[in-house]
Amino acid sequence: MENEDWILMQQVAQGKESALRILYDRFGNLVFRNACQVLGSVSEAEDATQEVFVQIWKTSERYDPTRSKLITWVMLISRRMFIDRLRRRMVRPNSISLDEGLHDIASGDTQDNEIKESSAAIRRRMSELPELQREVIERVYLQGYSLREVAEQRNMPVGTIKSALSRGLGRLREKFGMEQSG
Repeated sequence: MENEDWILMQQVAQGKESALRILYDRFGNLVFRNACQVLGSVSEAEDATQEVFVQIWKTSERYDPTRSKLITWVMLISRRMFIDRLRRRMVRPNSISLDEGLHDIASGDTQDNEIKESSAAIRRRMSELPELQREVIERVYLQGYSLREVAEQRNMPVGTIKSALSRGLGRLREKFGMEQSG
C-alpha cells in the first residue's frame, strides 16, 4: 500500500486530475467529518476541506511513505489547517473595534456579533471544564501541540491526555447541543 500511496502522490504532484479525485474519494469524507467536529459549522468545514486538499496538492511532492502512512500525512495537514482556522477565529473577534461593532449592529450585519457570541460561549464552556480537559483542548487545538507533546509537558501518559481530550470535546458538544436545542 505504501508504494501505491507514493505513486498516487507523485501523480497528484504532476497535476493529474484523476489522481486528485482518487485522493479525495479516499479521504474527503474523513477530512470533512473531522472539520465538522473541530470547527462546528458545515459551511466552514466545507471551506476547510477544500483548503486541505489544495494544500495537499501543493505539497504532494513532499509526501514520504517511509515517514508516515498517507492517511497520517493527510490528517496532519488537516489538523494544522483546522488549528489555523481556530486561531484566526479566536483572534478575529478581539480585533474588531467598538466602532466597528456598533456599525455592524446599526447596519444589521450580525455575522461578526454572532462570531463574538459564539467565541464567548466557547470560552465560557471551556472555563466550565475540569482543568486537565480544558488545558489539553487549548494546547492541542489552539496552540498546536501534539498529544505526545502535551503528555510530555504534563508528565502524563499519552492515553490519559487522549482521554482528557475526548472527554472534554464530548462535554463541549453536550453543552452546545443542549443550548442549541433548548
